[in-house]
Amino acid sequence: QVQLVESGGGLVQAGASLRLTCVASGQSFSDYLVGWFRQAPGKEREFVASISQDGDRNDFAHSVKGRFAIWRDNAKNTVYLEMNALNPEDTAVYTCAAVLSARPYFTKSMDYAYWGPGTQVTISS
Repeated sequence: QVQLVESGGGLVQAGASLRLTCVASGQSFSDYLVGWFRQAPGKEREFVASISQDGDRNDFAHSVKGRFAIWRDNAKNTVYLEMNALNPEDTAVYTCAAVLSARPYFTKSMDYAYWGPGTQVTISS
């Protein structure tokens, strides 16, 4: 199993950047696909980005493509999400998730087995 904890959320102005960190505990972190999801009040949880086990493949939601970046450091059991040009529509609780799988990507929350508690990201106008 793996346990996940996010950090880096906060309140920033529109146009600013934030870097979120997801730190995992457990063995064989490099065997896990890791994704980021977000959920705004009154909305369903949505896929943001994912990174394959070896970091070779990254996938992004259309709404964040070109603004967000994702990478991982398996030696540190860590995945990062760099968020740029933030706007109020990015306001949400951001959660990292992981699944032990050989698949390089999943975009559905139901495909992920392990979840962190989430970190709040608020973008002011």
